[in-house]
Amino acid sequence: MKSEFSTSWLSSSQVRKQRKYRHNAPLHIRHKFLSAHLSKLLRQKHGKRSLPLRKGDEVLVMRGSFRKKKAKVTSVNVKRSRVALEGIQRTKKDGTKVNVYFDPSVLLIETLVLDDKKRITEANNQKSEKKESKEKPKHASDKAGNKH
Repeated sequence: MKSEFSTSWLSSSQVRKQRKYRHNAPLHIRHKFLSAHLSKLLRQKHGKRSLPLRKGDEVLVMRGSFRKKKAKVTSVNVKRSRVALEGIQRTKKDGTKVNVYFDPSVLLIETLVLDDKKRITEANNQKSEKKESKEKPKHASDKAGNKH
């Protein structure tokens, strides 16, 4: 197995290869791993199930000891794939407060920051491109397995 990141890799049923893909992925691809589900209203409005988190988005914590808490995203750590939320902190023994970092899979996006208009349009463009690629008919010679 190569240790570099491969853009041609599609999927594998082997968990070690899935972990390797995520671990070796460059930051611009890791950003997509930071996706969280949208609330039902946002899902209907934008026609998408999930979007990558951004600073300023309001989220609802769905799992853990902080469940049902609403907060704003204060920082997104792409390298560690973690998100810090405003006002959710733990107190250490010496009294200092430390941010609690969440995995995006336990968060639900309630409101989006739409300063960047491309945020939704790019997502919609990718969605339509995937549909078009699935609808394209294949040649009969390709189905038979003949090589040109």
